[in-house]
Amino acid sequence: MLHWLVEPGLWSNSAVHLGAAVGVVVAAVSAWVGLFTVLRAQSFAGHALADVAMAGGAGAGLLAWPALVGFVTGSLAGAGAMELIGVERLRQRDVATGVVLGAATGLSALFLYLVSLDSSSSGATQVILFGSLFSVSAHVLWLVLVACALLAVGVAAIGRPLLFSSVSPEAAGARGVRVARVSLSFTAVMAVTVGLSAIVLGAVLSTALLIGPPAAALRLGRGLRATGLAAAAFGTGAVLAGVVASYDSYYWWPSHRALPVSFCVVMVIVLELVVVSAVRALARRRGDG
Repeated sequence: MLHWLVEPGLWSNSAVHLGAAVGVVVAAVSAWVGLFTVLRAQSFAGHALADVAMAGGAGAGLLAWPALVGFVTGSLAGAGAMELIGVERLRQRDVATGVVLGAATGLSALFLYLVSLDSSSSGATQVILFGSLFSVSAHVLWLVLVACALLAVGVAAIGRPLLFSSVSPEAAGARGVRVARVSLSFTAVMAVTVGLSAIVLGAVLSTALLIGPPAAALRLGRGLRATGLAAAAFGTGAVLAGVVASYDSYYWWPSHRALPVSFCVVMVIVLELVVVSAVRALARRRGDG
């Protein structure tokens, strides 16, 4: 059965193994961070941070820096800007996000244009926008592991007040939770997560891992821990299935041009959402009947 699903050489290809390892680690962390992102209704903020990550990645390309450094630095800068603009009232958050999104889009256009003029940066724009998981190095894997470990510690440290303020910010504030400080900490965590996701899917699609798997898991109606585990399973499963599909697609047509990993991963995430939504709708109909 595996012979029909997996083309020869997949299990012995070191580039595929390295890319899959990076993708799985990032997907697992993104699922847990994304769960709080969805609960806090900050999906729009995540999208804005992805655009800032794009500007950071393009700026790193101009300076010949590693893309990961640019993605994470850009995301953190955007998170800081959003908090400074909208720190006084939570209702100002959307306005702050919109301002940062507009500025980041303009910078991205400028930096990507300058990168495209540099003949030595051939293919850099494609990598920044849509990623290149099969070209990551072992050095990047270790950086990702360290960053994801720090993110896990950060989420665990603010987990209880974060959950409380996500469900009811007013009640959390009345009970002595420093909502603004928790919000700032989580925005920084979300920014780093988006930057790491850009390595897997590229800056344009990086929020797919942050939003898609948690959204699918929340439709199952389980407890927080079970939902987080389901989101991690959906995210890592999408990455692994996307890696296999991208590798196999090289042999699907005579031109031997593989589909991008980012496209395959996102399509699996969309399929997961569709299937979970259909199952939930079917279960509701049976319950009503």
